[in-house]
Amino acid sequence: MSHPAPPAPAPVEFTHRQILTILGGLMMGMFLAALDQTIMATATRTIADDLQGFDLQAWATTAFLITSTISTPLYGKLSDIYGRRPFFLLAIGIFIVGSFLCGLSENMWQLAAFRAIQGLGAGGLMSLALAIIGDIVPPRERAKYQGFFLAVFGTASVLGPILGGFFAGAETILGTDGWRWVFYLNVPIGLAAMAVVARVLHLPHHRVDHRIDWPGALTLILALVPLLTVAEQGREWGWDSGRSIACYVIGGIGLIGFVLAERAYKDEALLPLALLGKRTVAVGVTASTILGMAMFGGLMTVPLYLQIVKGSSATLAGLQMIPFVVGIMTGSIISGQLISRTGRYRIFPIVGSVFMVISLYLFSLVGADTPLWRTMLVMVLMGLGLGSNMQPMITAVQNAVSPREIGTATGAVTFFRSMGGTLGTAVFLSVLFNVLPGNIEKAYTAAQPTAEFQQAIAADPSQAETLKVAMSGAGLSDTSFLSKLADPISHPFKVGFADSVHVVYLIAFFVMILGLIVVFFLPEIPLSQRSAQQARAEEAAVREGSEASA
Repeated sequence: MSHPAPPAPAPVEFTHRQILTILGGLMMGMFLAALDQTIMATATRTIADDLQGFDLQAWATTAFLITSTISTPLYGKLSDIYGRRPFFLLAIGIFIVGSFLCGLSENMWQLAAFRAIQGLGAGGLMSLALAIIGDIVPPRERAKYQGFFLAVFGTASVLGPILGGFFAGAETILGTDGWRWVFYLNVPIGLAAMAVVARVLHLPHHRVDHRIDWPGALTLILALVPLLTVAEQGREWGWDSGRSIACYVIGGIGLIGFVLAERAYKDEALLPLALLGKRTVAVGVTASTILGMAMFGGLMTVPLYLQIVKGSSATLAGLQMIPFVVGIMTGSIISGQLISRTGRYRIFPIVGSVFMVISLYLFSLVGADTPLWRTMLVMVLMGLGLGSNMQPMITAVQNAVSPREIGTATGAVTFFRSMGGTLGTAVFLSVLFNVLPGNIEKAYTAAQPTAEFQQAIAADPSQAETLKVAMSGAGLSDTSFLSKLADPISHPFKVGFADSVHVVYLIAFFVMILGLIVVFFLPEIPLSQRSAQQARAEEAAVREGSEASA
């Protein structure tokens, strides 16, 4: 006598209001990670000075980058097996603990170690938030909601420098060093995010027993730790130094081991090769890597340009990036609404990539004397490009994979975008620092014979000594001397810097052309009208029905 199989649980239907409530909790979690990166950029120098570790400050960034990048695909895979909610709460919890410990740091080595803990939490905040939206919202509607996430990043990119400047500039707040509040601020935001997520996010999950790909995880760590370390430290060490070469070799061995592990684990792998072999996923991760290179590698020079060439403070430079944020939000909202109405997504990454190509070329034409409003218009165009590109690509990848693989696929796209950004930042900063001394020297050679320059030197001969710093290129580590120079004497330095930035943007321009070519290979697959959790429930019902009839 056969017993009927128990009925599959019905999928939970979420109303628009419930989705927005859940979205609020997810956005608060993502805001933690986004704000942390921008606020640290402003406050790092003050923190390093206070902890007497200026020469070690890069390690605080490197430690965070390594752990956040490595943990991203782990969160995606484990959440596919065990469910999203516990891992998203775990990610927020780890981030809160890491932030609190960072605030207690007594030296730079402690800060680097605690930043690594923070990174372990941050790795899950972005990819899991996108995966959770994939669980509860059908692909046809998904881009509409994912646009809110870009708004979070845009807001954080403006608020971060302002808050970082405020906390770093305050001697003490409530009896504690001002800079420590850069980290303590995360604690109440994180606790509020945990409370919202714990209360409103209840997704049905049916655990599927899988082997956990520990060999893949360990070899991925072996590959990425040395490669990310050399990407961050290579400019200081020398790209052909013994330490750099050792990192290349160890990373290469780890990469080979990772590929072998993924082949052995097949569908249970951390990053299944079969998944990466799907055309949409392959295009998505490749385009995201290139976009990450062009975006991070190009954009990291805009605040430098604003501060050095235009004389803006870090806080003001953050505010001057608002046009970029407006562009991202506009591009994201428009593309999300049109995808929802038309069901077509392929055109948006293409248009976004075209905007990126054009904006990077226009940035390469911006000089020391270019009016700020023109630069801001180019920022808007680049923002439109990013907003039209990032979320539609995530939607395309999520739509192309099995509902059981959404976490893994989303983690893969986020992981490769992060890797592209790290690589782009390392390459473009190296290029900038290599061409800078020569361009500064060339600009001063052209300026020295002019009457304005000679008159300024004659009026204050001590400025000639200050020029030696600028001529060596060492002035980039502390450009405050520029404000003490007369305009005819500081202007050539700004010209040299602007000319160096041109080289960076031209390289980013050619990289993005390659990205545009890749995006043309993105297929147009009809967007599903079901959310991932609805699709999983239907699959389970079909499976149980077939088992019962057998």
